[in-house]
Amino acid sequence: MERFNKTYRTEVLDCYVFDNLQEVRDMTADWLHRYNHHRPHEALGRILPVEYRVKLFPNLYF
Repeated sequence: MERFNKTYRTEVLDCYVFDNLQEVRDMTADWLHRYNHHRPHEALGRILPVEYRVKLFPNLYF
């Protein structure tokens, strides 16, 4: 969890100046999608979290 927090802080919160809370929410939603669908994670064996979920729970749909 701490690694995620650090990554979120350095890649989103520290990179932009936001005018309002909705901008933070929108940027966070976009970043979370990229983080979980387009970026391999070392802790999961260098695969995408979405691929890991499908591998672990093949019959679970989101």
